[in-house]
Amino acid sequence: MNKLVIGSFKEFEQYVGKELGTSEYLQITQEQINKFADATLDHQWIHTDPTRAAVESPFKKTIAHGYLALSVIPYLWEQIAEINNIKMLINYGIEKLKFNQPVLVDDEVRLKVTLESLVDLRGVTKAQLLAELEIKNNKKPAFTATIIFLYHFK
Repeated sequence: MNKLVIGSFKEFEQYVGKELGTSEYLQITQEQINKFADATLDHQWIHTDPTRAAVESPFKKTIAHGYLALSVIPYLWEQIAEINNIKMLINYGIEKLKFNQPVLVDDEVRLKVTLESLVDLRGVTKAQLLAELEIKNNKKPAFTATIIFLYHFK
């Protein structure tokens, strides 16, 4: 996988409407799920109790929190694109988020991103990215969403 390297608004602009790339797969482990549960105080058994999930869950395994799946976006996005010459990056928002499929423990996920739009807001670049979190060997993505980042180029 070749990482996209972007150094300015002008360079970024040429990718509007195009797929930017796909990250490597990342395995979601029970340890990650448990740490996320601790951080968010969400210890619902469908996430944290493998024994109970094996018996009572329709998936027969624990599942990752939906927000855990969202939280890996920055890590996976960095595998797709390197945005240089910026003072800072701000997570501005998420639109049209739809959870399509649960991520089961030990599933491998990867991020696919298309640049929907890019706008110069008086020196601040607003990038709207169509993001899909794909699950290995599953036709449906875990989620689809429009992720909005603000880049402050130098």
